[in-house]
Amino acid sequence: SSNSNNSSSSSNSSARLCGPSANGASTDMARGPIVVAPLAAPLDDVTWEVPGSKSITNRALILAALRDGRTRLRGVLHSDDTRHMRNALTAMGIEIVEEDATTFLVSGGTRRLRAPEKELFIGNSGTSVRFLCAFCCLVPGDVTLVGDEHMAKRPIGDLKSALEQMGVEVDCPTGCPPITIKGQSLPGGKVSMPGNKSSQYFSALMLSGCFAAEELHIQVEGTLVSLPYVEMTIKMVKAFGNDIEHDKEANNFVVKKAAGAASAEEADLLEYVIEPDASSASYPFALAAATGSSVKVPNLNGESMQGDFGFTDVLQKMGCTVEVGSDFTRVTGPSRGSLAGVDVDMHHISDTVMSLAAIAPLCSSPVTIRNVANIRIKETDRLEATVNELKRLGQNVTSGDDWLKIEPVLPITPAEIQCYADHRMAMSFAVLGMAVEGVTITDPDCTAKTYPGFWEDLDRVRGDAAAAAEPPTKKAKSEAESAADALVTAQVAEQ
Repeated sequence: SSNSNNSSSSSNSSARLCGPSANGASTDMARGPIVVAPLAAPLDDVTWEVPGSKSITNRALILAALRDGRTRLRGVLHSDDTRHMRNALTAMGIEIVEEDATTFLVSGGTRRLRAPEKELFIGNSGTSVRFLCAFCCLVPGDVTLVGDEHMAKRPIGDLKSALEQMGVEVDCPTGCPPITIKGQSLPGGKVSMPGNKSSQYFSALMLSGCFAAEELHIQVEGTLVSLPYVEMTIKMVKAFGNDIEHDKEANNFVVKKAAGAASAEEADLLEYVIEPDASSASYPFALAAATGSSVKVPNLNGESMQGDFGFTDVLQKMGCTVEVGSDFTRVTGPSRGSLAGVDVDMHHISDTVMSLAAIAPLCSSPVTIRNVANIRIKETDRLEATVNELKRLGQNVTSGDDWLKIEPVLPITPAEIQCYADHRMAMSFAVLGMAVEGVTITDPDCTAKTYPGFWEDLDRVRGDAAAAAEPPTKKAKSEAESAADALVTAQVAEQ
């Protein structure tokens, strides 16, 4: 990145310009609003490494905690959500050693479990509260899960009901956290849950269900949302040595009992590698589409078990070129002004709804997103929030219970984007700001939930674009100066 210092703001005197001045900013200090400065030029085959998958990291932590012996997890994501999960598991007797920046060594097994000394705080982490609800049934004693003010509005009644159908005693007066699980065992047997709210309720039962007293049969009522996430859970359970059967015709799942527990000494060390986060990869991919750039994300390809990789199919329909290699995916956007609108059902890739909606103002025709009622019970009512912020930017937006339609209007109306404490709101609209002037992100710190280094990565690619936009003579002069500096440094070192 360039080392120039930009701290002025055209629309908010207290806002910071997202650009070189933000480079290296401490994440320990709260940031003020960020005015996102557009790229100086399209990116030419820039590599953008995204962190490990939140969905896979939190599933892997649960599975490693239940598995007898040691499990080494590589490529783990460090974020608010994974920190809440790690802290909760540690408080219940699981040993987690950080071997390096992206590697955990987990010593697990149900015999290690103990009731925590106090209630467990899980912030606004949906995966943590849902996965832990089932996990805590195996803990000998009561466990209370509490979150922040946003978590207190996120329903968990369907999962509570499923646990009660098994005979587990659960205390959750409002139908939202806090929730207390009176643990000892997960009985198993037959349960039934509506499939239209959250696939995480089903994943929660599957992750811990192998350690139930009896085989667990889960009946889906209606259509199951975000099916790829459940398929991810099944693949991971199998990778950890257990089994789940999916009867598509009967619309149910059978979670098989785990094999008898081995002693910690007998259990082999299991190595498990976590994929880069496909939901987080939607931002570099959307950036390519929005700015006519070419962006490559390494270590993510068509073999990914994350459904949100399907976002690349949507971009392809909009005129992007998508190249999938053995160890990378590259998206190249069309020239400015020729990104096509699209009418798409995003039911199974709903975490990328805002990634698409935020770049809709740049399209040459309307963008319609359908069948996404389930995004109303995420970190915020994402459908309503997205409509609100697009209207704030001067877009013509219509919407219903499970759909929205954006008719693009350029230039956008400069606006301060409200984030609703939702990481995806901040990151999605930041991408729009990389393409056009006038976007201010009011709560940049909320990206720490899943992608703490997002703003630094954005600054890095901005630096690449600025370097590409330099006149050849200036660039040659700059390279000559760098070479001269290096020579002086070498000479001083020799002395």
